[in-house]
Amino acid sequence: MIIFAVQFYKRKMLDKIKALHNEIDAAVASSIDEVDELRIKFISKKGSIGRLFADFKNIPAEQKKDVGQAINTLKNYALEKINLLKESFDASEIGESGLDLTMPGEPMKLGTRHPLALVKNEIIGIFARLGFTVAEGPEIEDDWHVFSALNFPPEHPARDMQDTFFIEKDPDVLLRTHTSSVQIRVMEQTAPPIRSIFPGRVFRNEAISARSHCIFHQIEGLYVDENVSFADLKQTLLQFSKELFGEETKIRLRPSYFPFTEPSAEMDVSCSICGGKGCNVCKYTGWLEILGCGMVDPNVLEGCNIDSKKYTGFAFGMGIERITMLRYGIKDIRHFFENDVRFLKQFESAT
Repeated sequence: MIIFAVQFYKRKMLDKIKALHNEIDAAVASSIDEVDELRIKFISKKGSIGRLFADFKNIPAEQKKDVGQAINTLKNYALEKINLLKESFDASEIGESGLDLTMPGEPMKLGTRHPLALVKNEIIGIFARLGFTVAEGPEIEDDWHVFSALNFPPEHPARDMQDTFFIEKDPDVLLRTHTSSVQIRVMEQTAPPIRSIFPGRVFRNEAISARSHCIFHQIEGLYVDENVSFADLKQTLLQFSKELFGEETKIRLRPSYFPFTEPSAEMDVSCSICGGKGCNVCKYTGWLEILGCGMVDPNVLEGCNIDSKKYTGFAFGMGIERITMLRYGIKDIRHFFENDVRFLKQFESAT
């Protein structure tokens, strides 16, 4: 008697599944909303197939395999039916509008890095391999960080070397003329050893021409520690030049003057275009000036509360525009600021 009851319950469940299969097979829809209604009716948790799964727990264990397979087959069939109906409406919409919203959009070409950014990142990478960290500071500065802390006394003629954009007077607030101001901030806040570079934008009140601009970019470097010598400076700059311009590059240092370094020097590199033989780019000298450098003046160290009797250091600074122009043979600095797509496209392969 029990066996007969079990068989009857199984047959009843299979009859429900068959009837529901026929209902799904005959289902039609006249809109995408009706398709969604069919999905809710058949496939949702409270739909017809969902109720079959709820009744499934009453099936005896020995009958679960056959009934379970039948319910899963029905569910898969219902999913296929709903998807077919949905696709038929998608296709009809495409046919009416001529637009397939499921197709990928037209590819948008990605932009490339600016040539100044390319050279700046390359320079940062070289000094990072030499153990230098990167530090940045504000572009709007005060007199102390731009001039006084760098050994520019009031009324000192060296202040006239840089035409400055002043924002306020008494106290002086100005746009920084060099990233040396960041060197001062780092020395004020960090105890030696210090080994950092300082990339950034600077401003000088100069006439705009093919060779100068009122806005340009610098990277300066600073190394302060015990027993730092001019020989360390020279070897650092030689290694940097070889990595940037090629292994055959030579450098030379010429005496110069900067208020914040003593001794000071200008550094030239052998012309990579003519190999040092002389050309119009290097004005037939075989050399190209790229940066200024020197040993940090003891007054600058003392002004930042660093014991100049215990510590020494070197500093250097270079214009990114200058190096980029030499690197790519660009003859007009104004190209960097005009955002001419024709100019910028030339550097796609360098990105």
